[in-house]
Amino acid sequence: MGFAVPDDTVLVADGGLATELEARGADLSDPLWSARFLIEAPQAIASVHAAFFAARAQIATTASYQASFEGFAARGIDRRAAAGLLRRSVGLARQAAGVASGRWVAASVGPYGAARADGSEYRGGYGLSVAQLSAWHRPRLEVLADAGADLLALETVPDLDEAAALVGLVQAVNVPAWLSYTIDGTKTRAGQPLAEAFAVAAGVPQIVAVGVNCCAPDDVLAAIEIAREVTGKPVIVYPNSGERWDAGGWAGPARFSPTLVPQWVAAGARIVGGCCRVSPADIAGLAEIVLTQEKCE
Repeated sequence: MGFAVPDDTVLVADGGLATELEARGADLSDPLWSARFLIEAPQAIASVHAAFFAARAQIATTASYQASFEGFAARGIDRRAAAGLLRRSVGLARQAAGVASGRWVAASVGPYGAARADGSEYRGGYGLSVAQLSAWHRPRLEVLADAGADLLALETVPDLDEAAALVGLVQAVNVPAWLSYTIDGTKTRAGQPLAEAFAVAAGVPQIVAVGVNCCAPDDVLAAIEIAREVTGKPVIVYPNSGERWDAGGWAGPARFSPTLVPQWVAAGARIVGGCCRVSPADIAGLAEIVLTQEKCE
């Protein structure tokens, strides 16, 4: 496992794997969400990864976001088989990447709240200590760290306690990772100031980028500035469409636009992409703008 953000370019990450599966007719109404397809239809996942690569994404994020040993156990899958499914998530992304150069695989390490499948990753404050969160994350993170990805994606983290647990683990296993919070304005979903949240990663060499994901596009610009000021690290941003999820589905207007990318890059973003409801077509538009801007410089 090895990855470093290049000094002289902006990298394009993929978009919403799960929502692209849904767009293709997949039923994800399951506590495992997209990880269900690691069991039932793994090639559907590989096909979505391939679609994002075809849209000129350079980083594929695996379908392990909502995968957990507990979630698989609820389906009657033992720990050995569950570890195999976690490794499969990396293998599928690697399969889609093929032998082309300039493509990377990030193994998704979703938050504790995602495995609960109750929306608590958008609230944080689980009532668990840093030590308890570390103990819960460790087995899955160690499997993913050994599965052949280029780095780990510590993503959609809602509070700094969970971030502290995850950062400690990547230091212990000594693998590269990015740390990405889900935010509301300039605070984590748990209400902590972003400056305090990003400080968890400052001075940690294994954290190769910091940023935000699964947030409103409107919140990205301020987050970039705070991340750079606090950590000095490369910044990654991949917001959702701007729509909001409620019990009946997605609501509100979509505000994600590739035209926002130049201002994110100008502010210091080095990896840009999308999250929920951001399609391969959106990523193709984003990639076109990034590549065109680089040619002009």
